Amino acid sequence: MSITEDLQQLRQDAKETRNDFMLGNGKGDPKDNLTRQRPGAAKILTFNDCKNLYASNGIVKNIIDIIPEDMTRAGWTLKTENKEVKKAIESKWRQLKTKDKFRKLFADDRLYGDGYISVGAVSNNVDNGSNLNQAIDTKQLKSVPYLNAFSAQKVSRFYTNEDMFSADYGEVEQFEVSRRSQIGNHIMSIGGMSATTQELVHRSRILHQQSLRFEDEPDGRSVLEGLYDIITVMDTSLWSVGQILYDYAFKVFKSPKVDNMTKKDKAEIGMLMDFKFRTEALALIGDNEELKKESTATTGMKDLLDYGWDYLSGVVRMPKSVLRGQEAGTLTGAQYDVMNYYARVSSMQENQLRPHLEYLTRLLMCCDDDAGPKIDPDTFEWAIEFNPLWSVDSKTDAEIRKLTAEADKIYIDSGVVDPEEVYDTRFGRFGVENTSKFNADSLDDIDEIAKKVLEAYNANRAGSHG
Repeated sequence: MSITEDLQQLRQDAKETRNDFMLGNGKGDPKDNLTRQRPGAAKILTFNDCKNLYASNGIVKNIIDIIPEDMTRAGWTLKTENKEVKKAIESKWRQLKTKDKFRKLFADDRLYGDGYISVGAVSNNVDNGSNLNQAIDTKQLKSVPYLNAFSAQKVSRFYTNEDMFSADYGEVEQFEVSRRSQIGNHIMSIGGMSATTQELVHRSRILHQQSLRFEDEPDGRSVLEGLYDIITVMDTSLWSVGQILYDYAFKVFKSPKVDNMTKKDKAEIGMLMDFKFRTEALALIGDNEELKKESTATTGMKDLLDYGWDYLSGVVRMPKSVLRGQEAGTLTGAQYDVMNYYARVSSMQENQLRPHLEYLTRLLMCCDDDAGPKIDPDTFEWAIEFNPLWSVDSKTDAEIRKLTAEADKIYIDSGVVDPEEVYDTRFGRFGVENTSKFNADSLDDIDEIAKKVLEAYNANRAGSHG
């Protein structure tokens, strides 16, 4: 190509560029960079992926464990006028270690997408007791000697009711589980024997917790799948900060002799001086040599790290102070974040934990000789009450009770409510409540009470991990 042709081509290219510039990109145009961006593709995590993330990442461990711990840490009580039943059931709860079993149930649900508890049911009817694919016969139930929490690795499949006109739509009807122990597998493999290891179990014998499941998928989804990107970012930030701290301060040595050194000499003297300057504070240099210390600039790094924490806190719906496992003490309005977090945990107790706990309690009441005398749970009034997630000191509790009593007296004197209504509200159906409940009647004291809530939360967590 001649010079003339080159010039003509350059003019043509310049003209096209000028025309494109005059047209502009425009919103939604093919040249608009935003139209070429797409949200990240779904990340499907296997059982081992979830297990390895949990084992190797402290943030992931907090995300999985803190909410189940807070749901079960304070425990629950049985409210009933039948003191004999109350004592027997609460004693059986402790014997079965229900707090620990339900904590594991919800932790597995968050980690793997499904959590399971097997209910050991001993029946007076031998056939009903030995055939796990039959529903538990509450009329023949003798005892519930154990509860075992296990992961989804033991469950190969389950059969779900897909009839939308059924009262049990979406419920699992039967589980296909593996009951063989490791030693059993070893013996079978040595003997060269092959036998089916799967067994069908009726849904009444297994407590199943599944928080997130799509209609076309049988298994639940781990909460980590939606957090994978931000977990990667936080892990990268930890690595980056470590690299910056390692080389946060470094020394620069200038000498005219460096230009005459070979690569081998430079490497050797660099290694020796690096060792010397890391262990000794004294440096011997010549007249034309210079040794100075440099540091890595960290301007803006705090803002980047805070953005990561803010995003993570938002997607997991947990305050940063709770997510970190401790209260930093520098977050504006942190006490309100913790109170909102309490409200969310309380709603999870009501919507997710209560059905499992009430089902177990009904089974215990139907037992012949396990948790007190056998009694029909539908023949008397009873309720499960979750203990407060936080508590205040006795002085503050007395002050709240006094303010509440004064407000109740005003309501009664004004004819707003009857004394019987106040009695039912303040003292419950089953006697005096052990703790008072703040209902925000006095907005002037909300800041002080919120701070006490936060202090009590930190004290409770410190005590439980001490």
